[in-house]
Amino acid sequence: KRSDLIGAFKLEPLYLQHDHQESGLITDYRHWQIPLGRRFRSLKLWFVLRMYGVKGLQEHIRKHVRLSHQFEHLVLQDERFEICAEVVLGLVCFRLKGSNELNKALLKSINEAKKIHLVPCHLREKFVLRFAICSRTV
Repeated sequence: KRSDLIGAFKLEPLYLQHDHQESGLITDYRHWQIPLGRRFRSLKLWFVLRMYGVKGLQEHIRKHVRLSHQFEHLVLQDERFEICAEVVLGLVCFRLKGSNELNKALLKSINEAKKIHLVPCHLREKFVLRFAICSRTV
């Protein structure tokens, strides 16, 4: 039974939600598989270490950290925006100064353009945009 399977694995944090999840148009297979649990993440890490090696992975992470700080610097140069949390690894949390609705509209506009994809979160009652530098090809 499809509903029992989905009910067993369903996970709905804000950053995994999307506009089409309740439409019935898309089958979201993340609810049909091994969840984002510790054991499965360790297998993913093992594959990454095999692919890059320790030194290659270190350099890859360092590059993403540098890029995230460059993006943070660009955001801070524009007085319309604010940084909402300390930049950690390749993650920059930022938002337009103003209402949550304004930031939701910005997120929708950015994601609909399909040039980059941002994911949101709620941080201290504020709707925040998360820019994650995590591409293997960067």
